[in-house]
Amino acid sequence: MGGVDVGTGDSGKRQTNAEINMIPFIDLLMVTISFLLITAVWVTFSRMNANAQIPGPPNPDKEVEPQTPEKILHLHIHEANFNLVWKQGSTVVSESTVTKPQGDVVYSELAKKLGEEWKVHGGHQDKSDKKIDQAVLHTDNSMPFKEVISVLDALYDTQREMAFPDGTVKKVPVFNMTFSVR
Repeated sequence: MGGVDVGTGDSGKRQTNAEINMIPFIDLLMVTISFLLITAVWVTFSRMNANAQIPGPPNPDKEVEPQTPEKILHLHIHEANFNLVWKQGSTVVSESTVTKPQGDVVYSELAKKLGEEWKVHGGHQDKSDKKIDQAVLHTDNSMPFKEVISVLDALYDTQREMAFPDGTVKKVPVFNMTFSVR
């Protein structure tokens, strides 16, 4: 086993020994090997398998028809107004503006306009349709929380009937709301 020999000579000189202390070297080697093994395992977990046929058609003879992206409502909140922008992919389908009432945080005009816009542009209006239209809320970080909640209340004010598998019909909000990140 590796170790250090300090020597026990009788002369006043210290004896020189060429033997290298192997214990720190073995410790370093074991830590390095374990680090490499653990890293190799995590790299294989984060790997995504793909081949040239994904997302190709299951039948090469059958032509794939492109799917059109769904319409998404983008609600931009500014100091004096709200901009309602319906987009399909990167194409703007419709754009309208609602002015903010001064001093009031109940946005009934916004809720009314959202309902009108959804009836014209909403993609999931049938009772049997289980999907909900998407709305993206664009706001500044300095907006007061009570105003954000009032806008969310206006978004969720518009509702539609949805049929559930157990035969019941319930009213659900028409929008699934998400926040944008700047």
